[in-house]
Amino acid sequence: MRRVVITGTGTITPVGNDKDTFWKNIKDGVCGVDLVTRFDTTEFACRIGAEVKDFNPEDYLDKKEAKRMDRYTQYAMAAAKMAIADSKLDMEKEDATKVGVIVASGVGGMETLENQANALANKGPGRVSPFFIPMMISNMAAGQVAIMTGAKGLNFCITSACASGTHAIGEAFRAIKNGDADVMITGGAEAAITPLSYAGFCSMKALSTNNDDPKGASCPFDKNRDGFIMGEGSGILVLEELEHAKARGANIVAEVVGYGATDDAHHITAPAPDGEGGARAMQLAIDNAGISADEVDYINAHGTSTPYNDKFETAAIKKVFGDYAYKLAVSSTKSMTGHLLGAAGAVEAIICALALNEGYIPATINHKEDDPDCDLDYVFNQGREKEIRYALSNSLGFGGHNATVLLKKFEA
Repeated sequence: MRRVVITGTGTITPVGNDKDTFWKNIKDGVCGVDLVTRFDTTEFACRIGAEVKDFNPEDYLDKKEAKRMDRYTQYAMAAAKMAIADSKLDMEKEDATKVGVIVASGVGGMETLENQANALANKGPGRVSPFFIPMMISNMAAGQVAIMTGAKGLNFCITSACASGTHAIGEAFRAIKNGDADVMITGGAEAAITPLSYAGFCSMKALSTNNDDPKGASCPFDKNRDGFIMGEGSGILVLEELEHAKARGANIVAEVVGYGATDDAHHITAPAPDGEGGARAMQLAIDNAGISADEVDYINAHGTSTPYNDKFETAAIKKVFGDYAYKLAVSSTKSMTGHLLGAAGAVEAIICALALNEGYIPATINHKEDDPDCDLDYVFNQGREKEIRYALSNSLGFGGHNATVLLKKFEA
């Protein structure tokens, strides 16, 4: 049995652009949501978002290089550099053909698409950048990370809406388990805080319109939740086969032990009633790990702060865990980070890894009023110190895509 461990993490997020700052702010319940500054939101129903702050791509990339990348790729490259440094992976000592990259994105280069569409409309086809296509396409973050590192193993992008980042980790886990790779650089990246994205999500009435209270607007499992908050950034992990990691003396953060992926086959945006597909994904991950449901200590929920998601995810948890569901700790860190779409699952898997490593369960902040449909232990408003052995991370996406990864506290 090839075991798979996490040896490095990197984060660019609305609550911190390095692992230590990010984790401290998650533990402290810091909210990254505020009024959107990237464009004029005067005419938009939603005017709030969880933007990345104080990010300078030239801190991580050559200036010329950075100008030829969409923001989502810049975020992925920065997070990948941090994850590789954190893992102390030396590519000169690796078989490059056994190092792969899977970096997910739900939207890809939306900012580039909008800018170049405006150039075409206002200035004609001759003014569209020759870098438009390689900046826009969703696979380019994975491609650029491979170019940067020299990784020559399997390389692709997964696009499954809000489940993308978790699917990426799950497929990287499988690649190592199956012997197709010894090391995988994986995660997700997103930079969709743009006028067109907001216009589309506002038209769907998916975003919160609690513009007068940005810090309190993302309130998963609260009775007054009214929609999700768009976030942006990247989470990248270095996954390794255990013996490979041990041979080079790597610091092991946590172990990946299970993965489940399903589809609702129900509706383009709404989850299946009672979270049927999400429940099957959780059960598959538990079965894949070869443990019983009552061994799971913590669930980092998808928890988007939308009425249907939180209600049906709660029902899904009860379906899988039965009475034990009431003894589980469940939290949604989207209350702090907002919803990073295709990067959400990767950032949340990193949170699970750090929670296992340190023995700390982060809170679901912004809770004010109980919802009778959401009656589990959501670790409201205050995180707690607690030794945990197994943690699940859920991601549920438009199109009915469901993905769950199960992490374990590393035990040699």
